[in-house]
Amino acid sequence: MKIGIVCYPTYGGSGVVATELGKALAAQGHQIHFITYSQPVRLIEYHANIFFHEVVVSEYPLFQYEPYEVTLTSKMVDVAEHEGLDLLHVHYAIPHASAAYLAKQILKEKGINIPIVTTLHGTDITLVGKDPSFEPVISFSIQHSDAVTAVSESLKRDTYKHFKTNKEIKVIPNFICLDKYKPLNNCSRGAFAKESEKIIMHVSNFRKVKRIEDVVRIFRKLRSHINAKLILVGDGPERINVEHLCRELEVYNDTRFLGKVKNVEEVLAFADLFLLTSEHESFGLAALEAMAASVPVVSTNTGGIPEVNIHAKTGYLANVGDVESMAKFSLEILTNDELCVQMRANARQRAEEFSLEKILPAYMKVYEEVIKSK
Repeated sequence: MKIGIVCYPTYGGSGVVATELGKALAAQGHQIHFITYSQPVRLIEYHANIFFHEVVVSEYPLFQYEPYEVTLTSKMVDVAEHEGLDLLHVHYAIPHASAAYLAKQILKEKGINIPIVTTLHGTDITLVGKDPSFEPVISFSIQHSDAVTAVSESLKRDTYKHFKTNKEIKVIPNFICLDKYKPLNNCSRGAFAKESEKIIMHVSNFRKVKRIEDVVRIFRKLRSHINAKLILVGDGPERINVEHLCRELEVYNDTRFLGKVKNVEEVLAFADLFLLTSEHESFGLAALEAMAASVPVVSTNTGGIPEVNIHAKTGYLANVGDVESMAKFSLEILTNDELCVQMRANARQRAEEFSLEKILPAYMKVYEEVIKSK
């Protein structure tokens, strides 16, 4: 198959999943064409079956905002027509699904019928998508996609709740490339903590919805009982506020801000505990990545997270903002060696249920169905 993949090329979950999916499909012999405004961050190695088509937006004095959706549509039409694509798989509803619909109509005028698969990832539905100004377009785009998938049952329910559609939505969870997550060996753990210190880790894009200040408050409570270091991976608009809070709570000297890390599995390998304090997560890919590295997770119980992190087995769940409970659960794991060892094993075992090898056939089935019915 020749598959066009439209995604955001950044560190966010949707872009990472889309890129890894494309790489896996290419490894099976399919021809993959990424269509986006810059090369995806996870697309770092050369592969004979992978092609990148940059969406370049021209600047005109007339436009206050660059018309990315229009340019994206034109690029999809161009790639589909000249590369002979069999389908377009668009990740994240805004603006990819609506641009794909318009591209489909333009291609029809040229005698080309190309199916569209839309994958909903989270904030495109639960946060940005709920904006009334987007609702009609998103509802229409979902309804007129040839197939729609969502990364969790929670996201599927949210989609039906917030949008006017009766389109069948198939749940295909995010996946993990397990081979990348190997036991601690040559990692320089000593560069971050002494042997007697525990390492607590958080990975995100530092947006308000992640509630990273809760991570800092939990860490402060842990520090009164154990020796520990906090490692924060990622960057974003909330970083400066988090830095200020670390200074205010006097934990800054025991906190490391690593910024954006391309190969996050390399730092997850030496974590003793992973904290995910989000106000909402439609799936919780960061938690799954930690679990693949055999790291127990203490998280909120919102959205799709409970579909990944199993309470009292792979870690613990608590209500959003319940810093006391999350600190208590964290301390229980970090001070009970037998429990920690068991949860590490359980976390890895749970992550194996989301392996690429188990999830990829579900996408292949969707592709085959839409091509057959076109």
